Amino acid sequence: MKKRAVIVVSFGTSYDKAIKNAILPTEKVIEEALDGYKRRRAFTSQFIINKLSKKSIYIDDVEQALYKLKEEGYKEILVQPLHIIPGYEYEEIKEAVYDFKNKNSFIKVVLGEPMIFKHEDYKKAVEALKTQLPLVREDRAVVLMGHGTNHNCNACYYCLQSFLDKECNNVYIANVEGMPKIGDIITSLKEKRINQVMLMPFMLVAGDHAFNDMAGEEDSWKSMLQEEGIEVELYLKGLGENPAFRKIYAEKAKNSANMGFNDK
Repeated sequence: MKKRAVIVVSFGTSYDKAIKNAILPTEKVIEEALDGYKRRRAFTSQFIINKLSKKSIYIDDVEQALYKLKEEGYKEILVQPLHIIPGYEYEEIKEAVYDFKNKNSFIKVVLGEPMIFKHEDYKKAVEALKTQLPLVREDRAVVLMGHGTNHNCNACYYCLQSFLDKECNNVYIANVEGMPKIGDIITSLKEKRINQVMLMPFMLVAGDHAFNDMAGEEDSWKSMLQEEGIEVELYLKGLGENPAFRKIYAEKAKNSANMGFNDK
């Protein structure tokens, strides 16, 4: 049997707790789903890679991880992203994979899917989200913080909202970057006379965006809601801390591996 490996790629974080509680457990679940695969980690954020290196913590980018596995004699490599949507970060991973494959045609590399990639993924994501949602009354809502992007796949968040509207009660998603903005959601909350909101990150990790942009004391979603007289609760856990979301990534990795390396 050929030597096989999986590179689990996330945007990354400099929060040690987020790596320990969200990224590492998700990586391990993927490794367990891929019997016999060597597991490696990579980040797509060069800023975070550089920041961690100053603390003597060294994380590869995708290209570095691929070439290290090549040097170690691996002939079949699965690259599994932990990103939410197929935006710019996913395109960068795809470019790195295709470039490596073109230069190393004797090594088979398969690229997995982010969490939301196909139509059926929305339903799976909402079902996983339900496992961490509180009971919501008519005067209470949950507002999810997505990252958002100016990439055209930002439309994924609007599609996700349509599934949330069908499957959940008073659950909204807004983005740090891109639309919809938190101001749009606040307008909807006031129209529905919502007086209590739980803020929850819809990101792999609870990192800088969650602790500062969402939950900070100033110029944050929390402070904006409070200024409107809305009581705020905080849920400061990333999706990677939820076993249901880890399972989604593991299933995607296993399906991609089975399709890409079909000589098992």
